Amino acid sequence: MTQTARRIGRSLALVLPVVLVLSGTLAVTTVPWAGQHSDARLLTAAAEAESVAVQAKPRAAHDVLRDRLIAEMKESDPGAALTHLQRAVEDSPSLAKYCMSIARDLGAAAVRHYGPARAQAYSRPVCDTSFAGGVASAAG
Repeated sequence: MTQTARRIGRSLALVLPVVLVLSGTLAVTTVPWAGQHSDARLLTAAAEAESVAVQAKPRAAHDVLRDRLIAEMKESDPGAALTHLQRAVEDSPSLAKYCMSIARDLGAAAVRHYGPARAQAYSRPVCDTSFAGGVASAAG
């Protein structure tokens, strides 16, 4: 009799945890708060988490400088932003290879913010007159 009880006890010890896990999993998936569109919500949450992870990457120095100068240009004027661009390139020569594209982007942003005539008035030879090129391409 004791051997039969042991055999039943061992069988229950192996089967009972599996049954509990499966029934718990089924219970969680069938509760009303799971909703009909739970897969869509999970995919959306995963996509949002991925985009946050992508955005969390450190930004390049030239991208930070570009954004800062465009914001400064909107607050004061393109002349101040061009002066700060020139100083930034002088202080950090590694930014020189990005100077033309930053100045071009400043020119295009100046056209959007001030209009082509006023933006062109701020044009000067910073970074090989790329600001003027940005103004011309955004105005045309």
